[in-house]
Amino acid sequence: MSEEKRSYRKKITSHGLVYLGDRELEISVRNLSISGLLAELTNDSADFDIKTVFQLIKVSPTIDIYLPEMHLAGEAEVVRADMVEDHIHLALEFRNISYDVDNLLYKRKAYRKNLTAPGQIIFNSKKYHFNTRNVSVDGLMILVEENIDVVEGTITIFDFKQLQIRGKIKVVWVDHGDTGKSTLIGLQYIEMKKEQVKGIPCFVHETKE
Repeated sequence: MSEEKRSYRKKITSHGLVYLGDRELEISVRNLSISGLLAELTNDSADFDIKTVFQLIKVSPTIDIYLPEMHLAGEAEVVRADMVEDHIHLALEFRNISYDVDNLLYKRKAYRKNLTAPGQIIFNSKKYHFNTRNVSVDGLMILVEENIDVVEGTITIFDFKQLQIRGKIKVVWVDHGDTGKSTLIGLQYIEMKKEQVKGIPCFVHETKE
């Protein structure tokens, strides 16, 4: 691609996190454009080298990213990985990004990953099939294509094979929408540690007292 056709890249100094290989890794942003950025991994880890990066992005080049100073979070694709002066550099293209995550992360405390995948949940002794809308280390947002009579505070059981998690979960909020033909539900894990939710970063936004 010619220099004229590339998006303008601004050199900046900023920091953030990427989620790669089920690990949250610190990055330093070298430059930024409207379509992506160049990041340098800053973690000192002997077991995480460029060969490991190549293996991971070969399986899945899409990773989660969080840049608190830019109020940006979401997904990006690793389009290039290089070693530059003993540091790993990642060229990232934005794929599914939210550009204003201040309120999002302050209210929810943890990053929510947009993810659509099927699962099952029990309400009123009946099994319902759902599709997730987003997932975090704290809970799920699910859509059931039926009108379910369920109240906030209900504790039930669920099974979500995509992340290999199952167990107790609590209904935090319920929305039947305008048509009343489906039910959108916010759920919070019960008796489950964040470390058990593999494949989803925490990216916790620390609030100041």
